Formats: sequence, C-alpha cells, structure tokens
Amino acid sequence: MEQEQFKQEVLPLRAQLLFYAQRLLDDPDDAEDIVQEVFLKLWYMRDGLGSYNSVPALSVQITKRLCLNRINARQRRQESLESVNPASDLSTPETQLEQKDSVMQVMRIIGQLPGLQQTILRMRHIDGIEVEEIAGLTGSTPEAVRMNLSRARKKVKETFFKTQS
Repeated sequence: MEQEQFKQEVLPLRAQLLFYAQRLLDDPDDAEDIVQEVFLKLWYMRDGLGSYNSVPALSVQITKRLCLNRINARQRRQESLESVNPASDLSTPETQLEQKDSVMQVMRIIGQLPGLQQTILRMRHIDGIEVEEIAGLTGSTPEAVRMNLSRARKKVKETFFKTQS
C-alpha cells in the first residue's frame, strides 16, 4: 500500500477509532495516544494490509487490544503501588512514604533511559508484554530485546543505588 492509498483508506478512520478508544478508556489523552499507536502499527503493516478482508475491522481490533493492554497496565501499576505501600499495621507512615518515594524515583530513572531501553522496559514490566511480542512490535530480535532489557535494568539499579548512598 502506497502512502496516498494509506491516507485515503486509513486516515479517515481516525474519528471512529478515537470515539471507540475514548469509550473504552475514559481518558481523551490516552485515547489519542492509542489512535496514534494504531496508525503507526497500520503504517508498519501497510504492505500486508491487502491480505485483510477489512482494514477498518482490523484497525478496530488493534484499537481494542491496545486499549485493553492500557487498562491492564493501569491495574498492574495500581496493584504494584498498593503492594509496595501495604496498609498493614506493621508499616509506619515513615516507611510507607519511603517506599512510595522509592517507586517514584525508579519511575523517574526509567524516564531518563534511552528511548528504546525505556520503551522495552515499560512494555515488559509495566504493560506485561512478552519478549517475543516486544521484538515483533519494535522490529528487532528477541535476543536484542533481552539485551536492551538487561542493560536497562542494570542502569536503573545502578542509578537508584547511587542516589541512595
């Protein structure tokens, strides 16, 4: 599929996909991000789009899957924060605050990683996507994903412990 054909067939789906994503996510900014991601995926798939019966149906399915992944990631983040910050009688307000600060510091460190490492680390540990799927999404090999994941983890660990001492 050429660029002009892509513009004519795929870009007009934007309003429909945005409406669908907003209904699922209840957040206009997240919905906009999802639609942009759908277009990116479709662009990378453009040479194979002719093999699908309905590009609009495919785009809706991709939107649905990405929205569900985003919802699941939110739930995992919430559960993660709750597990780090348990409401037990054994933890004092000071330790709860320290734990929350540590989580926030790790998130800031992740935000400072190089783009690909940051993306891979977030996809694996926040979104819960498997290495093979990350490789397919990023256009690299599973070995390269594992290497970037290892480097990212090492950098986060080193930076975190440097700031703690």
